[in-house]
Amino acid sequence: MFAYCTLLANPHYVPGVVALARSLQAVRAQAPLIVLVPKRMDLEASRPLLERHGCQVRTVETLPLSAQFCERHRSAAIRRAAPFMRGIKPAFHETLDNFLKLRCWELTEFEKIVFVDADAVVVRNVDRLFEYPDFGACPNLYQSLGDFNRMNSGVFVATPSAAVFKHLLERLDAPGAFWPRTDQTFLETVFPDWSVLPHWYNTLQYLYFNQPQLWIPERIQIIHYQYEKPWMADHPKRQLLQPLIDLWNRIHDEGEIGAVPMPAEASECLSA
Repeated sequence: MFAYCTLLANPHYVPGVVALARSLQAVRAQAPLIVLVPKRMDLEASRPLLERHGCQVRTVETLPLSAQFCERHRSAAIRRAAPFMRGIKPAFHETLDNFLKLRCWELTEFEKIVFVDADAVVVRNVDRLFEYPDFGACPNLYQSLGDFNRMNSGVFVATPSAAVFKHLLERLDAPGAFWPRTDQTFLETVFPDWSVLPHWYNTLQYLYFNQPQLWIPERIQIIHYQYEKPWMADHPKRQLLQPLIDLWNRIHDEGEIGAVPMPAEASECLSA
């Protein structure tokens, strides 16, 4: 048995999970979507909506992390130590929550899982991802080809395992550990020989205007709305990204994929 998995760390990401679920249904995905939700979160208002769209909600405990680790990895501390220079993370995003996706290794009733962030949508059937080796992820490719060797953990292929989960916890909160890109830096370290998946399985939205030559609509499988979210009322790049926002809205509201937009005609490079 296989499963898709995502993380709903706070109520602000409910629209993202709904859009992801509807996109998987639209492409006729053959595996269920498991939604990991921390027990501390009140899901009473949102659970019926998620279940109506086929989500299987799993409540999970927060990770057993030291107070020192938590302080080093909260959003305010991360932004001081490793500022986000290329985009704006929404105020509702807490970087410490990123590590909760490690709980997907506990889904041992499944042979393999494909984790997809809640700010992504599937635009073509990606069941083939279950055939890829563990551990596989896409490059963090959105600014330049120099990012090719860096992992983006918005989509990854993994084999659930209690032993691996135990190992991850042991490595995660080592004395003085600091992971500047949170789960991404951590997973790169734990899986140094990670299999590099084709970037169209995790096409970051900034490619649309930063590297239009890599934005190939007929090959894109998953669009990942890193940094600014399409359901945010307003943000500085909304005009640049409007065609992608329209695509997301169509999926969220109508459950229809439609055509992936052609890339922007001109490349606009963000300052580093």
